[in-house]
Amino acid sequence: MKYDTKSERNASLGSGDSRICIAILDGPVDVTHPCFRGAKLEELDTVTSCAAADKQASAHGTHVTSIIFGQPDTEIDGIAPSCSGLIIPIFSSEDKTSESGLYCSQLDLARAILLAVEHGAHIINISAGQLSKTPEPSAILAHAIETCTTHNVLIVAAAGNDGCECIHLPAAASAVLAVGAMDGLGSPLPSSNWGQVYRNQGILAPGVDILGAKPGGGVTGKSGTSFATPIVSGLIALIASLQIKQGRLPDLYGIRNALLKTAITRPVSDSWDRKRILAGYLNLAGLTDLINPQSLSMESTYMNDTNDVAPVSLIQNSGFSNNPQTPTLSSGFIGVPNDQIRLSECNCNGGAKKCECGSCESGGQSGERKMQKPGIVYALGKIGYDFGSESRRDSFIQSMPAQQNNPYLANDLLSHLKQNPYDASSIIWTLSLDATPIYAIHPAGPFAATAYERLREFLDGQYNEGVELVSIPGTIAGSVRLQSGQVLPIVIPEIRGMFSWATETLVQQSYGVKPDESDKEKRESYERVIQGLTDYLNRVYYDLRNLGLTAEERAVNFSATNAFQVADVIRRTTMEDLDLDTFLVKKSPICRPESDCYDVELSFFNPNNISIANRVYRFTIDVSDVIPVSIGETRTWTKRTRP
Repeated sequence: MKYDTKSERNASLGSGDSRICIAILDGPVDVTHPCFRGAKLEELDTVTSCAAADKQASAHGTHVTSIIFGQPDTEIDGIAPSCSGLIIPIFSSEDKTSESGLYCSQLDLARAILLAVEHGAHIINISAGQLSKTPEPSAILAHAIETCTTHNVLIVAAAGNDGCECIHLPAAASAVLAVGAMDGLGSPLPSSNWGQVYRNQGILAPGVDILGAKPGGGVTGKSGTSFATPIVSGLIALIASLQIKQGRLPDLYGIRNALLKTAITRPVSDSWDRKRILAGYLNLAGLTDLINPQSLSMESTYMNDTNDVAPVSLIQNSGFSNNPQTPTLSSGFIGVPNDQIRLSECNCNGGAKKCECGSCESGGQSGERKMQKPGIVYALGKIGYDFGSESRRDSFIQSMPAQQNNPYLANDLLSHLKQNPYDASSIIWTLSLDATPIYAIHPAGPFAATAYERLREFLDGQYNEGVELVSIPGTIAGSVRLQSGQVLPIVIPEIRGMFSWATETLVQQSYGVKPDESDKEKRESYERVIQGLTDYLNRVYYDLRNLGLTAEERAVNFSATNAFQVADVIRRTTMEDLDLDTFLVKKSPICRPESDCYDVELSFFNPNNISIANRVYRFTIDVSDVIPVSIGETRTWTKRTRP
């Protein structure tokens, strides 16, 4: 008897609320499957361009999505069918595979997470991950996860199916809820990962023969942490829906804490190590107790002692058979290449057999796709270039002079492009952040030649004139593969917003020429102001670095390029011996019609007397257009600091 998600959903929890949104970061989904008829699903365009097909990426994504959104009275009755969903593909076809299956980079995953936040997700389901030596994700992925915490968005991620005490990202990140898989007897699957990091943030959920939809029609059962994860995501969505229906704001991290604190911690069998059950088993009885108004506040009153609660009660109410086929431990530890997030179904199926990691093809069956407004980007970084293939690189080598024919030397390439400017369109121009390419820049339109000339100037400035950063505003239009195999979104740049600068030069343009040494007082004052603005710019460039994808990120990046507005703020605070304390970007409560306004608040404190109230400056930025614009005047006030 296979597990049916319908019996997992307690009737008292309802079917969800459309105001709660769950984002599915997975393979493409066959939204034409009968189980999705009437589901509130929205498909978003990503760098993964792949139609749904009966291949592994699509089969995985369709199965996971149906566990949550399968509609009542269909083949799959999902956990939270009345909630709304975002379908954000991060896995596709082509040749993007490794020995352990389909994968995407942490950069791809970070983009997808930010896209989910931007489109209003409350919960992000990730049935995939990467084995890692440390629970710390890359800086870009860490930033995306931190963005979720600041926006009350919860990531629920699979702990992985490697059958080892090992770290799996993003599940191991501290703000994420990790999900392991258990069988019908309440024992952890031998293939379900465990480790000390999950003792505080991981929970076991049913993960054997979970029914789900097949691309093209039909139903199948799959096993592993991939399919335990959407069960947890769906239940969290139901509780959040109840909070909304009671007039409360959804408290996703409060629900996360509730799940962990009510988890059943007593092992089913003495043969299992305590650490293999993570923080404990999913406690359905504890979840049911959360539906009353007092408990929905997520206070500590519901924190029952569950150590003596027999897990049998959970199993009997879960729809499991009493004699499941317990999978065997998968053989061997298969490593993955660096920075590769892979499907958690791969190398798993409950540990019983090795996955056949296929790929989806562009010719698959899919429903009508809802086209999205092109994504807007306002990113900061450094210009680079790539040839896409060895043959393209070799063609440059053969056409360059013998004494300057190394295309990987920027000055050699620039010398060639100066004589042959038309060749600038034959290479892939990139924008990098911390030496990691994040976008491919592809000028288009009647002024494309001018944009290519600007890119050549930027590259020359970086190598020969001390240029530190450039700004690239534009719209996302497709993707391109680099020679390394990395796939980047293509940005069609808006020329009027393309700037390059060195911090020192920008500061001097803001404050003029440094006073003569004979006027010591003015010179010292000038140097203090310059240091203040330099510190501010460095914080934006290096501490608050981002992909320039969400509205908040575009506002942050524009505030740096619009340093002339900030310069007056820095001048005033420097004169008062104040230092920058916090940098806050939030949605503006007042905005022009059809605009998207964000307030940038800079809070300064007196390092010599921290009991004095902070001085706050606020300016508003409209990010609705490709190139943001400042609106209104800069406002200032004092604000009492917290004790």
